Amino acid sequence: MDGVPESWSFYTGQVSHEQYTKQLDGFTASRYDPRAWADLFARAGARYAVLAARHHDGVALWDSAHGDLNVVRRTPAERDLIAGYADALRERGLRVGLYYSHSDWNHPDYASTRHPAPAPAPAPDEDPPNPLAHARPGEEDPAAWARFLAYRDGQVGELVDRFRPDLLWFDGEWERTEEQWGLHALAARILAGHPETVLNARMLSHGDYATPEQGVPLQAPDGPWELCLTVNDSWGFQHRDHNHKSVRRLVRYFTETIGAGGNLLLDVGPREDGTITAEQAERLTGLGAWIGRHAEAVYVTVAGLPPGHHYGPSALSADRRALYLFCFDPPRETVSVRGLRNRVRRVSVLGTGAELGHRVTGGLHEVPGVTWLDAPAAGDADEYATVLAVELDGELDLYRGTGRS
Repeated sequence: MDGVPESWSFYTGQVSHEQYTKQLDGFTASRYDPRAWADLFARAGARYAVLAARHHDGVALWDSAHGDLNVVRRTPAERDLIAGYADALRERGLRVGLYYSHSDWNHPDYASTRHPAPAPAPAPDEDPPNPLAHARPGEEDPAAWARFLAYRDGQVGELVDRFRPDLLWFDGEWERTEEQWGLHALAARILAGHPETVLNARMLSHGDYATPEQGVPLQAPDGPWELCLTVNDSWGFQHRDHNHKSVRRLVRYFTETIGAGGNLLLDVGPREDGTITAEQAERLTGLGAWIGRHAEAVYVTVAGLPPGHHYGPSALSADRRALYLFCFDPPRETVSVRGLRNRVRRVSVLGTGAELGHRVTGGLHEVPGVTWLDAPAAGDADEYATVLAVELDGELDLYRGTGRS
């Protein structure tokens, strides 16, 4: 609310702890409408959403029996904010995700142990390890750390038992080891009653998928993954941050992500009254409208062609018999695909259905020629990204060699 980053601003000393905590007095959630949120997320084309149930500052969005730092007891909102969210998402057929940080820089027992890896000595102009996160050498307190883990485990147990999330999105794991966090026992607790719960990689070896942030990785992580991206430059609401990504740029991020086999988790920061800004809502609905026109290339597809076969990202149908080429600029004359051994049965523009001609030139022995697809007419090109659907005569078969020697 004061235009400072959530949690990090008091951790780094940007503002005092007192000033940061005083923001609780202005948190009303007076216009919070989880059904409106769910409607917006559905229009954005989402299949799941993740709500930050507790960040590193320790403020919980539900009435927890473990500690009293929550919006029910310490803010004018005076109510649980998670149950309605979970119910509204499920009414719209969306999966329910909850974010929870292992770390808690407000908890009196948190800074009672340290990561055992030897830390390099701070440079002369650097501060020592933050006392909100780490015990000073020789002042570790195992009993206090055990109390903290009981608090953390108790809160996670409440989230699991009360709200039955489909996904738990953990954070803050970098400050301790897997053994210190007690992640084996925590994962067992979560999965005991809800074995289908998905856990992100910040549960370390118990995680199901990777979570790079703020930039499409040049090399996709092994296995399932998700890009976490903000609509502007901030994770939470900041009234001075008007640097919103355009719908066109979000479409580009989105197609580059799904083209490499990932999901996009797009972050918006609601105001203290629970409303999402018009600028951010416009971006979500704009992206959702593009997805709606091209759903065939988005849902139930897998990573597409490796780099070098097409100038842009692409995706494959689950049976690998349809190739979807994303073209950010309106195609001119032709679009090429290299190394395609398959015969092309049909090419069309997704969203309009316009059929396009195609031909192959060149090729020698085992080296296939270049497949050329005619560019669509100007009226069939999409405002943000045109998608060409290429039907193949079988599963995708690519040539990856160096040419005839």
